[in-house]
Formats: sequence, C-alpha cells, structure tokens
Amino acid sequence: MFQVSGSTGGIARALLILVALTSIASAQSMTGGILGPSAAVKPPGLKNVGIEQRLNQQIPLDLKFRDETGKAVRLGDYLGKKPVILSLVYYRCPMLCSELLVGLESTLKVLKFDVGKEFDVLTVSFDPKDTPELATAKKAEILTRYKRAGAEQGWHFLTGPQESIDALTKAAGFQYQYDPKTDQFAHSTAIMILTPQGKIAQYYYGVEFPPMILYCYHYDPNTGKYSAIISRIIQLSGGLTILGIGTVLLVLFRRGSDSDYGSRRQSGSRQYVR
Repeated sequence: MFQVSGSTGGIARALLILVALTSIASAQSMTGGILGPSAAVKPPGLKNVGIEQRLNQQIPLDLKFRDETGKAVRLGDYLGKKPVILSLVYYRCPMLCSELLVGLESTLKVLKFDVGKEFDVLTVSFDPKDTPELATAKKAEILTRYKRAGAEQGWHFLTGPQESIDALTKAAGFQYQYDPKTDQFAHSTAIMILTPQGKIAQYYYGVEFPPMILYCYHYDPNTGKYSAIISRIIQLSGGLTILGIGTVLLVLFRRGSDSDYGSRRQSGSRQYVR
C-alpha cells in the first residue's frame, strides 16, 4: 500500500479514470479478426505463446547483455534508483514490435514525466540474432520521435545471448515462439513496470481486454494459417491503454524518493492508493 499526498492523489485518480474510459472505448471499437484468439483456447502453434503475470517477481539483476553501443552491461546497471518500464521486443520484427514502441513513445510524450529523469525505459530484444547495430538504429528512430533532452541517457536498447534472454523472459512470464519458416516470432505484447529494486509492479497489454491477448501473429481459422496483424490495431488502441503507467510511475517514483531520503512528516490530509 502506497501513501500519496492529496494533490498527487488527484492526479492519480484522473489518470485512472482516463485509462478506464479509453480502455472501454478501445474495447468497444474492436471487431472480429483483429484480436488474437482467446487465452483459454489457443490455436495450434500458439500454445507456448502468452504472458503469465508474475507480480512482485524479482528480475535477475546479474543477466548479461550489450547496450546499443556494444558495451557489455548487466540489468542491474539500470536499476536501483528509479522505476523502469521494461518492453520485450525484437528489432527485426516487421510489424507489431515497432508499432508497440511507437505507441509507447507517443504515450510517454503525453506525460509530464521525462525519460531519464523520473524513470527509465529498458527495451530488450528476445532475438539473439539482433545486434547492437540494430539496437542503435531502433533507438535513434524512437528518440527522434520523442524529442526530449536527456532521453538518450534513460532509454536503453539491449541485445544479448539466448541464456540471458531465457532467464529474463522466464522471470517476466513472457512466452514466445520462433517460426523457422518465416524467421519470425509469434509473441504477445506487453509492457512491464519495475520498481527501482527490479520487481514487477504492473503489466500493461496492447489491448487490456481479458481474456483476449494481442498476438504478433493472427490465426485465421478458415485457412489454418497465421498472418501479421495490420497496424490498424495500434491506431485503434495505440498507447491509450498504456496511459495508466503514469499513475504507477508516479507512485513508484515517490516511493523511491522516500526510501532515498528517509521518512518525512507531511501535513494535511492523505489518501491511500492500493
């Protein structure tokens, strides 16, 4: 349970209301064939694809990756002081991964918080074939859109070996499947918010409409084949359902500040947000 001052509570309530309204609007605008199959009844080939929420799960801090410059890093290098938004993508993805990052960037641009100041973003590829060069290109593309000073110090794009990828995706509950015929991955879309200590505090999906899960591949029961989801899915939902990250980031940032500077007595009324 987090403690939030009266003015902060007002911001949190406003964001929560906005998320609720936009989630309902996005859900109502969806039509058949755009969302992936029900999580309870997965089609052949997607039985190992999905996301299992593991709230409060500790992300391994000693996992080795490389940043966009090729420098060897550990996940722990990016944790300890600020909340972190974790996104799992692959840079060679022809469709949804890029759209997800663009949607995230658009959402973060709306927030008053700045990447690299109040929080960081960690984008990690789950494709061991991805290279630091691809990570560099993707970072340049996203930051060119974001256009905020200092963001290059707070938004990191990592690549790494299969063993590190496996450990990270397992801890996050992120399940995906490689298709050797197309050299692509079937996967769900989600963004995780981590506490400054590296524990999973919240999940946000491309479309928050349980039990539906958005897949990078769409299964056509008539043909028995999969096709890439068109970008319309992002236009319909985009970053709207991700706006709630502002609330969680605000609480986690304040919580981190409190732990850095110790307990403080505050006057006036307080509200408690579970």
